[in-house]
Amino acid sequence: MDTGTMAFMLVCAMLVLLMTPGLAFFYGGLARRKNVVNTMFMSLVVLGIVGVVWVLAGHSFAYGGDGENLFFGGFDLLGGANFVSTMFAESADPEFDGGYLTLVNITYQAAFAMITTAIITGSLAGRMKFGAVVAFATIWVLLVYAPLAHMVWGGGLIGGTIGALDFAGGDVVHISSGLTGLTLCLLLGKRKGYGLMSYRPHNVPFVVLGASLLWFGWFGFNGGSAFAPDGIAALALLNTVAASAAALLSWSLVEKIKTGKSTLVGACTGLVAGLVVITPAAGFVEPWAAIIMGIIVSPICYFAISFLKGKIGYDDALDAFGCHTVGGITGGILTGLFCVPELSWTEFGGLFYTGDPTLLGAQVLGILITIVFVAVATLIIGFVLKLIFKGSLRASEEEESTGLDVSLHGESAYPAFNGLD
Repeated sequence: MDTGTMAFMLVCAMLVLLMTPGLAFFYGGLARRKNVVNTMFMSLVVLGIVGVVWVLAGHSFAYGGDGENLFFGGFDLLGGANFVSTMFAESADPEFDGGYLTLVNITYQAAFAMITTAIITGSLAGRMKFGAVVAFATIWVLLVYAPLAHMVWGGGLIGGTIGALDFAGGDVVHISSGLTGLTLCLLLGKRKGYGLMSYRPHNVPFVVLGASLLWFGWFGFNGGSAFAPDGIAALALLNTVAASAAALLSWSLVEKIKTGKSTLVGACTGLVAGLVVITPAAGFVEPWAAIIMGIIVSPICYFAISFLKGKIGYDDALDAFGCHTVGGITGGILTGLFCVPELSWTEFGGLFYTGDPTLLGAQVLGILITIVFVAVATLIIGFVLKLIFKGSLRASEEEESTGLDVSLHGESAYPAFNGLD
């Protein structure tokens, strides 16, 4: 075991753990005032759910077994079996020999599962039963996220057989979470008054605070995916800065051209879009390519959020699909163009360097498989839960009109006190 690598991964794990509370502030600021507690609580309850079920079963489903299965890990680590024994032995995976203990990776991967599941809740804001959110998150992280993580990172179908590259979660984290949010918001239906009234962020400073925490945590998210404090980690760190910076500027410019004003919320959204697009490519591309990716992703996500959503008519409340799925697809495809051959996990490099479309084809196929698997699995889980919750996953009209903070949780983010309390 290398203590430097061990320390590096411990810090990266803590940075990724910070992202879910950061997302709570980001989503809370974007939400309506009467729903801010519920919106933030959905992210925090996911932290609790995943923190338990990942240790009990999720890590086993994703990374257990012998790595031979294309779709699933195994049952050998259920209940946290053999976790303590990893304190006394280095990881059995040759990639990590001489590095850090598997025990650290369990925490690191749990943090990934937390932020991924929490992203989904942005599409559901203001209208889903809290009990249904809890039930869905518990099932989804075990039956959708964990198998997908195995397929991409555990030697399964997408990363192993097909050879698609996903450095830190373009498929596993962003495409899956945003698409799940879209599927659920279609099952739920539109918010009361959607299309008739303007929904605006109720607390812009919350949005900035949340985006800042996400940005900071993302360095552990992308940098830690090198699994060593080496040149790849340094490259991933630099690319994360470059892409997010370029996307922030690009979004602000698009807003200025489109509306005549650049907004702080727009800049924060662009920052997140840049982080999303570089996630699958962070350790594979040159910094100049990261800047190009950041410049490209903002107008694409802006189009999805400002035009496509209204044209199709789906109510993705806080734009999880428009930012994460659209940005993740963009990043995955661009990885197939800009991947430096020497940095690739396979024998194929990006089309820009090699003229060979093999990697690009693998990227597209991996994205398509992710979309089909996630959409079908989410629909099945959603319909089963609708039966369990008496035909509806949605809060009542009265609860929605009053606001979910008071009606579901009995508290308000901004109570008006009269006298002593």
